Amino acid sequence: MAIADSVVLVVGGGSGVGAACALAFAAAGARVVIAGRRADALAGVAAQGQGAHAIATAVGDAGDRAQAAQLVAAAAQRHGRLDIVLYCAGVNTPRRRLAELSPDDWDRLLQVNATGAWQVVHAALPLMRQQRGGLVIAISSTSGLRPGPLGGAAYSAGKAALSALCRVINAEEGAGGIRASVISPGEIDTPLLAQRPTPVSAGQRARMLQPADVAAAALFIAALPPRATVAELVITPTTQPFA
Repeated sequence: MAIADSVVLVVGGGSGVGAACALAFAAAGARVVIAGRRADALAGVAAQGQGAHAIATAVGDAGDRAQAAQLVAAAAQRHGRLDIVLYCAGVNTPRRRLAELSPDDWDRLLQVNATGAWQVVHAALPLMRQQRGGLVIAISSTSGLRPGPLGGAAYSAGKAALSALCRVINAEEGAGGIRASVISPGEIDTPLLAQRPTPVSAGQRARMLQPADVAAAALFIAALPPRATVAELVITPTTQPFA
C-alpha cells in the first residue's frame, strides 16, 4: 500500500503508541486523523506533526458506540475515504489481580480494550467494502498471547480479543481486499506504566521498547502490497525475548 496520501485514523492517538503511530504515518505523507477523549492531548500531538498534510483531530470515546461511529465518519468525511484504521486505545488498572479486580474495572477494561475496537471496525468496514480495500491494525500485547499476573485477567482478555477480531476480519473480508493485523508488543515505555501496581524504575524503562519502535512495525505492515497480510507481529525488548 502506498502510505503517502492514504487516509489513516488513529484511535487512541493522544499519547504513547498511538501518538507515535500518528507522527510516523504523517511523516510518511499520510493524511492522519487522531481520535481520543482528550482534546488537549490530541492537539499536542497534532502540533508535532511533520509531513505534507496537517494532522487532524476528532474528540470522542471509542468505547461509546455512537461516538465510535462518529470518529470513523469524521475521518472519512474529511478526506473522502478511509484506508487504514489503527486501534491503539488501551487501559489497565493497578488492581488487576483476581483477588482485587472489581467488576466495574473488568467492564471498563473490556469496553476500551476490546469493545471499542469492535465498534470502530464495525463502523469502518462498510466504507472499506465500498472501496474494495482497507487495513486494520490493532495494537495488542504479549499479555494477550500469554496471560499472567503482570497484565492481569481483564487486560489480557481484552488484548486476546483483538487477535480473534482481526483473524475473523481476514477470514471474512480478505476476498474483498480488506486486511487486518495485530501487533503484540512486550513492555513499552508509555504512560500506561503509571497504572502498574508497583512503580517502574528508570532502569527498567530504559530496557523497554519505545513507542516509536511499535510505530515502525505498523509502518512496515502498512507499506506491504495488498497481496500480503501480516496476521500477527510480536515485538519485544531484546532483553525480554518472547520464546
